[in-house]
Amino acid sequence: MNPSNANALLALGTALRQAGYRFMTVTPSTHRRINNRPGNERAHDLRGVFGWSRPFGRELLPASVLQLMVDAGVLEETEDGLRSLVRASTLDDMLLFHSAWPTRDDDAVFFGPDTYRFVNAMRRGFAFVGAGPERAVDIGCGGGAGALTIARTFPHAEVIGADINPKALELAMVNARLNGASNLALAQSDLFDGLQGDFDLVVSNPPFVVDPDARRYRHGGGELGAELSRRIVEQGLGRLRRGGSLMLYTGVALCGQRDHFLESLRPTLETQCDTWTYQELDPDIFGGQLGEPGYEDVERIAAVWLHAVKR
Repeated sequence: MNPSNANALLALGTALRQAGYRFMTVTPSTHRRINNRPGNERAHDLRGVFGWSRPFGRELLPASVLQLMVDAGVLEETEDGLRSLVRASTLDDMLLFHSAWPTRDDDAVFFGPDTYRFVNAMRRGFAFVGAGPERAVDIGCGGGAGALTIARTFPHAEVIGADINPKALELAMVNARLNGASNLALAQSDLFDGLQGDFDLVVSNPPFVVDPDARRYRHGGGELGAELSRRIVEQGLGRLRRGGSLMLYTGVALCGQRDHFLESLRPTLETQCDTWTYQELDPDIFGGQLGEPGYEDVERIAAVWLHAVKR
């Protein structure tokens, strides 16, 4: 995305906000079900275009909005009509661009119900970080929801949003400008490989399922998708300053009552942390994943939250 594209997308976001646009992003299965209802084949308003990712006619939007979409490179012509290549979701007072539905591409930028749970859990965790971090990083920041939340909560902190996906960083930069976070910097990095120095706060909401196509926004790697989350915890603790916090939101595949993810991390947490808490936020997410190969012995996937304080 060149500067001209970015400026046009920023202007588009500003126009949506001025129009009172609001949209809470739902799960893919809910999205599909709602769009399949009679009368929802095409968009009839801004939410249909930028939230539900429905095709629309040129006459639906003002010419100025269409021109901003063209200038931003986010307008696509299809057999069914025009489509937006981005979605816009709202999280409290923030408006955030991310990939249009359905997200099939390897470089898709994710936003969904997990994002809301992640940000809400992180905000609760902020109560236990004292005066706040001097230096923080969101690993796998995507469109920047987590990094922006840190930057806006702690305006004097140096905050880095790191992601391996250039498209994610492009959208995160626009989202940072749109939501007023001048203390947020962005860095292309495979986990911590491209980052220098230590941190007071490390947060992450990584992919956590096994994706047959190994798409980066979705594939957690290893056994039952837990590898990326495990690496973030182990590497993150190594980059934390004493007394610093690591906060991880992830999904864990449970076989019977066994949590193999926690079992694998417990020795590290016990030896490197002063305190740590681990809790289920939601006992049953991504139920459709249980029908995929490799999940034959999994009873459920739980959303979990880990908050560890470095010794």
